[in-house]
Amino acid sequence: MYTVLNTLYVMTPNAYAHLDNNTVRIDVERQKRLQVPLHHLGGLVCFGNVMISPALMHRLADEGKSLVLLEENGRFKARLEGPVSGNILLRQAQHRLAGEGGYALETARAMIAGKLKNSRAVVMRGARESLDTEESAALTRCVDNLAASLRALKDAGDLDALRGIEGEAARGYFDALNMIVKPQAREAFRLDGRTRRPPLDRFNALISFLYSMLMNDCRSALESVGLDPQLGFLHAVRPGRAALALDLQEEFRAILADRLALTLINRGQITEADFDVREGGAVMLNDKGRRKVITAWQERKQEEITHPLFDSKMPIAVLPLIQARLLARAMRGEMDGYLPYLAR
Repeated sequence: MYTVLNTLYVMTPNAYAHLDNNTVRIDVERQKRLQVPLHHLGGLVCFGNVMISPALMHRLADEGKSLVLLEENGRFKARLEGPVSGNILLRQAQHRLAGEGGYALETARAMIAGKLKNSRAVVMRGARESLDTEESAALTRCVDNLAASLRALKDAGDLDALRGIEGEAARGYFDALNMIVKPQAREAFRLDGRTRRPPLDRFNALISFLYSMLMNDCRSALESVGLDPQLGFLHAVRPGRAALALDLQEEFRAILADRLALTLINRGQITEADFDVREGGAVMLNDKGRRKVITAWQERKQEEITHPLFDSKMPIAVLPLIQARLLARAMRGEMDGYLPYLAR
């Protein structure tokens, strides 16, 4: 259980959330694990099989506090709110701000800055751990290039310019990932540029699958706070495209998906046998491989980190939810612009 930004996150299976006078009490196996004054909370988010008393649901609805239900893996299921809700005002603000070029540009700039800084952290780590002097120097040059791209962001006058800087930085970054893969795995997991639909090598197939799960988590996070996941700032709006979820996931790609992919490859947890090559050259994870990656992804999300804006530790699974709330606060004018998550 974690309380962040006045929201209580209950992640323990079979926990029971109920009212105890004017407090929310969480019991596990009939033992009290947490008790929080109701007036301190703005909402309750429950993962998986968490029981909630009818009295607590009614009280939350009466006081205009949200109750969000997510599947154990973080996928959005439902949101319960009383008749007085700020979500329509939040969505009105979102639609208005998305049409304001200046706001959209600054929000997209912050998101790309978060992506580049976190990408740089992954490459810096690879440079430190490399045993090859030449490769360590090449990785350090990539770190410097990413820093230069970050500096260039401030001079980008429109979204196309931002996307151009991000695209150029991404090409150098993906080239660098090949040098972070251990030498004995490079033949099987050579990354020949970024290919998506379909992926044309095992590394692309692996990160595409991880990106898909990450995007679902980001979409769930946005829906949980009442934002429209279809209307983004960085990614263009298209029918059926969750543009804002794609925006939100950018800052997490390197530190959550790419880093996990490198770990699975370098530790030999994923091998050639976990992929199938289909007609036309498409490469896909097979059933066995998908099970391995899903298990590793769920285990990774339970690891704890300290968010740079808060003192308390929290599981990685909560990060998209926290960032979605920060994005909503920025849209309401409660913050001076959006602050992306930066890995330490």
